[in-house]
Amino acid sequence: MNTIDPILLERVNVWLTPTFDTHTQEQIKQLIANDKQGLDDAFYKNLAFGTGGMRGIMGIGDNRINKYTLGKNTQGISNYLKKCFPSEVLKVAIAFDCRHNSKELAKVVADVFSANGIEVFLFSDLRPTPELSFAVKYLDCHCGIVLTASHNPPEYNGYKVYWQDGGQLVPPQDTAIIKEINALAYSDILFNAKEDLITEIDQEVDDAFAQAAVKNGSYNTADTAKKDLKIVFTALHGTSITMIPRVLEAAGYTNVHVVAQQATPDGDFPTVISPNPEEPEALKMAIEIAEQTNADIVIGTDPDCDRLGIAVRNSQGTMEIINGNQAMAIKTYFLLEKWKKAGKITGNQFIASTIVSTPMIAKIAAKFEVAYKEGLTGFKWIAKMVKDFPELEFIGGGEESFGFMVGDFVRDKDAVTASLLACEVAAQQKAKSRTLFEYLDTIYREVGYYKEHLVSLVKKGKKGAQEIEQIMKDLRTNPLKEIAGSPVVSIEDYNTSTRLDVVNNTAVTLDIPKSNVLIYYTQDGSKIAARPSGTEPKIKFYISVQDKQQSNISELLEDKINAICTDLNIV
Repeated sequence: MNTIDPILLERVNVWLTPTFDTHTQEQIKQLIANDKQGLDDAFYKNLAFGTGGMRGIMGIGDNRINKYTLGKNTQGISNYLKKCFPSEVLKVAIAFDCRHNSKELAKVVADVFSANGIEVFLFSDLRPTPELSFAVKYLDCHCGIVLTASHNPPEYNGYKVYWQDGGQLVPPQDTAIIKEINALAYSDILFNAKEDLITEIDQEVDDAFAQAAVKNGSYNTADTAKKDLKIVFTALHGTSITMIPRVLEAAGYTNVHVVAQQATPDGDFPTVISPNPEEPEALKMAIEIAEQTNADIVIGTDPDCDRLGIAVRNSQGTMEIINGNQAMAIKTYFLLEKWKKAGKITGNQFIASTIVSTPMIAKIAAKFEVAYKEGLTGFKWIAKMVKDFPELEFIGGGEESFGFMVGDFVRDKDAVTASLLACEVAAQQKAKSRTLFEYLDTIYREVGYYKEHLVSLVKKGKKGAQEIEQIMKDLRTNPLKEIAGSPVVSIEDYNTSTRLDVVNNTAVTLDIPKSNVLIYYTQDGSKIAARPSGTEPKIKFYISVQDKQQSNISELLEDKINAICTDLNIV
């Protein structure tokens, strides 16, 4: 019989005290008796805040999403809010998505806040994550919480924290709050709600958010072009069904086919393998309907409606998915074209992206003579830029993982407004007898041809976490000299905030927060980034290749990507 590690047993025994309900205690006893590996995975560490907040598998234990881990977080945030705003009436907004237990967990979070004397605005039903970001500012709240695990599998849930500006937690608030949480015992959590401090919200905030999305996502498209654009939309069983059809209709897009089989919110996501628009399979049903109805564009969003997948007709007339980097380039270029035509580019504007996204965005910024800012993975860093550069006007920004933000009325990736913007681009190009792929080709001709590829290696549990750690260690301690036949010219290590010029053997400091990311640059212009996910049991490799020639360019870039994947053994 396997014995339990003493340190692990100490953590487990805490959950067998009267602080925890009897059902929880019985579940733990079952794990002790029958599933030592499950016990280890549930208790070997505390769930931590990553790039998108705290996300994990639902269940009992310190390493799981449950009423106690979320209650402890909420208690810590309550304590921190009181320290930060000692003389103010504290207010928080709470939203939740379609996942199992999201509504119940949202009420637990509301109860804890109210038990601490904090006013709570709780959405009456599921809502898109960007609407929560909007609501924080609209309702003048100090903080916001959304219960969501984005596009993770059905067994996951999560907890994203927003601050006064509507953006997710960033330094120094994140570390200060973690310190508050870690100082607590589970017995410190106040669960007894003060119901008079909890107010349900819905229509007023819905109306204000929809109006703001239409205002920020509309760019003078002719009514005839709007009516002529045939749209297929799928919510992938998530929250976007509550807002995107409404916003498209309000903006004048009436030719919209909603995929009925995927319109009902459902935490099991029964019609897809993964509700992630980054995965081609997720849009399969919508694309089939688009082919049958001769639609021009497919739009699909993840469950909490912050990521947007797009498919449009290619040069052969069939529907093809545009990847996140391509979609970001199209939307960014379109915005800057419109701003320039309106005479609004004055030298006091900026756009933004992330260190693992396509280098195209910096090239586009240079073409239109606007500032370009780059941050770590995660939209909280783009939202932070809006605060850090108040003298500059934010036009838009995105990341490779299908997220985009238009203006700063929402301080997170926003698939509602981005969906409308994508339709604006498509409608205007169709009116010129062009597809989005043809529009993208004009951008390539301006800034160079780029192609990106993402490889995600899934490594689950404690063993998987150790394997990911070893991969990153090997890449750092035994750096590659060349990749796919091209010499490495520089290496950026965001763990140490250094950029090493391999050719000259000189190093400079990177002015960006530390993160477990390593980026290799090669002589032929390729860029390969390795990054463990902050919210999923994965290590991700982001590959970008480029070339200036136009003949046979697609095959050439694809060959480069394949050679890199083979060389790194990540095929």
